[in-house]
This record gives sequence, structure tokens and C-alpha cells, in this order.
Amino acid sequence: MSSRPSDVPLPEPPGAGHLPPEEFQRWYGGWDPLSPSSIAEFMAGFDRPWWVIGGWSIEAFTGIQRDHDDMDISILSSDAEAFRVFLGDRWTPWNVDDGWFRPFDHRFAEVRPDSQLWVRRDARSPWVLDVPFTPDTDGRWTNKRHPAHTEDLDDVTWVAPDGLRYAKPEVSLMFKAAQSRPKDRVDAENTLPRLDPTARAWLSAAVGRIDPHHPWVMR
Repeated sequence: MSSRPSDVPLPEPPGAGHLPPEEFQRWYGGWDPLSPSSIAEFMAGFDRPWWVIGGWSIEAFTGIQRDHDDMDISILSSDAEAFRVFLGDRWTPWNVDDGWFRPFDHRFAEVRPDSQLWVRRDARSPWVLDVPFTPDTDGRWTNKRHPAHTEDLDDVTWVAPDGLRYAKPEVSLMFKAAQSRPKDRVDAENTLPRLDPTARAWLSAAVGRIDPHHPWVMR
């Protein structure tokens, strides 16, 4: 695991209100995220689909190193309970949602399909993994920003030379388009020229369904 620099912005649960790093850690604890070199061992034995998303998926495609705030993977929302059972007593997952930040255990087993989990070993340990759920429709990947848009999982992910499955770059950029933070714009600058025509068309159509006037639609 690699330590998170103290000046790196931290992901925040509902109500955190953009706390400075020292206040965030006082209330919620710090992060020591997994990386592509350690995530396969962590997930060994989980027999449902999972794939790396976010910045690590962009770096895997472009080959351009970038800073990473955390390690994000996704699983289908219908596999949430299987993932909780898989973690068992070895790890403690918390459900992060718009209205709450609470343990994901037998007491609070219901989670919304567009929420996410944070995972750490126990209350005295740092968070190691962020797991946004992907809604699914009859086992198909479903776009949480446009639920009518569904795909076979193999069509929106790819297996990189390191053996890990990643979100395709156009899929990662679609989600980044909604946030358009400085790092998201850098990712777009590095990724868009490397997309083939099919991927560019997919991205333009997907972003266009959400925001027809988004600058990435024209590009």
C-alpha cells in the first residue's frame, strides 16, 4: 500500500462539507489505498464481476502516470450482498450515500444501487478501497446517469496487460464529464486523442444523452 499525502484532497461522505485533511481524518479516519499491484490479491476469491474504474482506468489506457486519491473498483449492485459476505469479518465496509454514512452489515443490509462502499479493516485502520456500485438490469451494466442505457459488461470494460479488468476509457470519461474537475479535464486532454472512432462516437452519444451541450460532445 502507498501512503496518501496529507495535502491530497480526500473523498468525503455525506455531510463532510469539504473538510480540510486534518479535520477529515479526525472525524472519519485516513486513507491508505490499495493499488493495481495489490487489488487482485484483495479480491481473490470473489467470484462475481469487478473492474477498476476512475483514474487508474485512465492511466492503464494512456500509460501516462497521474496522482491518485484512492483506489476505485465497481461491482454490480445486485452483487452487493455477495461482496459483504466475501469481506466477512476481515474487513468492515461502510455504505456512503446521499443521506447517510453507516455500516454495511446485517443491521443495515439494504443499499441503494447507485450508492457506494468504503472499506477498512476496523475502526482504528485506514480506508483502503472505494466501491461505487453499478446498477444492473438483468445482469447488464446500466448507466447510473441514464438508466435506459444498458450494455453487456464485456462491451464497457477491457482486460489490460496486467491481467486486471478496467472500465473502458470512454466510459470513465463519461462519468468524469459530469464532474469536470481540473484533474478530469487533464484526463480528457490525455485520453481523447487516443480514442479510436468507435470509442469517440460512444462517448459523444453517452455524454450527449446527459448533457447535449457538454464541450466533450463536440470534441
